[in-house]
Amino acid sequence: MRCPQLHWASEKMLMGKKIVVVMPAYNAARTLVKTFREVVAQEVVDRIIIVDDASGDETVQIAQSLPGVKLVVHERNLGYGANQKTCYRLALEEGADIIIMVHPDYQYTPKLIPAMASLIASGLYQCVLGSRILGGYALKGGMPLWKYIANRILTFMENVLMGAKLSEYHTGYRAYARQILTTIPWENNSDDFVFDNEILAQILWQGHIIAEVSCPTRYFPEASSIDFWRSLRYGLGCLRVAMLFRLAKLGLVKTPLFPR
Repeated sequence: MRCPQLHWASEKMLMGKKIVVVMPAYNAARTLVKTFREVVAQEVVDRIIIVDDASGDETVQIAQSLPGVKLVVHERNLGYGANQKTCYRLALEEGADIIIMVHPDYQYTPKLIPAMASLIASGLYQCVLGSRILGGYALKGGMPLWKYIANRILTFMENVLMGAKLSEYHTGYRAYARQILTTIPWENNSDDFVFDNEILAQILWQGHIIAEVSCPTRYFPEASSIDFWRSLRYGLGCLRVAMLFRLAKLGLVKTPLFPR
C-alpha cells in the first residue's frame, strides 16, 4: 500500500511495480528535507527508507519528522557500503520491485526517479545509473577538475578491463530491479565506498547491460564528498575490482565477488 503522503503513479508506465527509494544518510541535516520533498513530488514512490550511519548532526531528528518514512539508525558508523547493505535489505523486506538510491545531500535531482523506474519496469534493464558525465553536467555542476580527470581516466580503465561502455562507474544515483539484488552477492562487498564499484562489476559479471540517463548534478558545501586521499584509496580499490574481474573471467583467480 502506498504511503498516504505519496500518490499513485501511472500504471501504464510503471506496470504496478512497487518503488522504494532508499537514502543512505550521514550528516545530511541541511539537505534532507529538500531532497525528501522532491522525491515525494515525483508521485511514483511507494516507500522511502532512510538509513542513518551514526550522524553527528540532526539528521535523525529531522528524518523522524518526515511523514511516511521508515527510519533505521546505525548505533555506530559502519561505512557507506554497510549503509547501502542495510538500505537494500530493508527495501527487499518491504517487497520492493524497483529500488532507487538517492543521496539525501541533494547533489542528484530526484526528478529523474520516474524515468529511471520506467526503464526498469519495462523489463529492458536491471540497473540504471544517473550519469554526471553524459550531457557534460559534471564540470557545469561544479565538480572539481581533478575529480573529473580522475573519473575519466578510471572509467576508461574499468571499461577496458570489464568490457563495458559506461560513461562513469562512480555516480551515487542508481536504480536496481529486485531480481538483480536477489541474485548478486552484494553482501560479500566492501563496507566502504568501493561497494559502489563492486556491485556494478557484479552486474556486468552476470552479463547484464547497465543503462544510463543524463543527470544534472550540484557541488556545494553541503553536498557529501570524499577528500583527495580517500578518493585515491577509492580509485585504487576500483582498479583492484576491475583487475579481479578480468582475472576471474580468464579463470586465473577465484573470488567471492564473482562466483561461477
